[in-house]
Amino acid sequence: MSQSTSHITVPPPLRDFLAGTMGGFAGKLLDYPLDTVKVLLQTQHATHGGTSSAHVAGGNKPPVIYRGAWHCLRHTVETKGVSGLYKSLSSPLLGSMAENAVLFWMYSHCKRWVAFASGGTDPIIAAHTADQRDEENMTLLQLSLAGAGAGFGAAFVLTPVELVKCRLQVQNSMTSGFRVYSGSIDVIVQTIKAEGITHGLYRGHMSTLLREIPGNFVWYGTYEGVCKLMIPPGGTKSDLGPGAHLLGGALAGVGYWTAFYPADTIKSLIQVHPDHSGKGFFEIFKTVLQEEGLRGLYRGWGVTAARAAPAHAAIFTIYEQSLRWMS
Repeated sequence: MSQSTSHITVPPPLRDFLAGTMGGFAGKLLDYPLDTVKVLLQTQHATHGGTSSAHVAGGNKPPVIYRGAWHCLRHTVETKGVSGLYKSLSSPLLGSMAENAVLFWMYSHCKRWVAFASGGTDPIIAAHTADQRDEENMTLLQLSLAGAGAGFGAAFVLTPVELVKCRLQVQNSMTSGFRVYSGSIDVIVQTIKAEGITHGLYRGHMSTLLREIPGNFVWYGTYEGVCKLMIPPGGTKSDLGPGAHLLGGALAGVGYWTAFYPADTIKSLIQVHPDHSGKGFFEIFKTVLQEEGLRGLYRGWGVTAARAAPAHAAIFTIYEQSLRWMS
């Protein structure tokens, strides 16, 4: 450890992983309540329909049709308390930490490989020396492509984590069609027993990929674009303060969820509704579009964008500050 009280020396390959972990922790604490509202809005019509005998929740309460985000939020607080918005936070909190750790770690490596493809330094050497000269000269398109590559890798962590999260969030609502799970581990065990890994824990993986690849192309592209615009003349990205990170992160969060929000809607339906078992992404997409129109595909987008701005601002700001602390 260095003698400075405000810094700690961390090997370059680990910095992005640890900084992403811290950013994911902060972001999930901010966005989880509205994420619960988003999932309930996305799945309410599907969970009102037919239920599977293998996924029956207890009780005979009549279903509630949420009129919008505010009604869903108020109803959840009135019937479940504020804790209802944070129910089963542990799994998505750990998942967000893992997701962002992998995402930022992969983004860092993808940037080096993209720079190398354009004649830059060997990515292995750059990773171990923390050489950022090539990255500072990358175009916005190159940075966005690196973000898309990072999104592809992060999807393999996200799919099972979000399946657990969505099933626990939906069972907490009165409209749930699933059996009552006792917790995250119980969801994993029961899902593997009943559906396996490929068609169980990784159910909806194609939807996740279709959300993460374009989403992270826009996410990183927007953030890096804001940073490039705010770099002072003759300066570098390291000269930027928290204000630039907050603004860039907030705009990036809205851009991420706007890029292909319907993919997230379809993913939620696939993961929580047994009647969609065996159906493909495009089949369900077509069904929702025909029955509910674009409104059905974009249900919950408003509350999602609202939660994304502060949460993603926190993710990027904590990530950047953590990197500086470890450098």
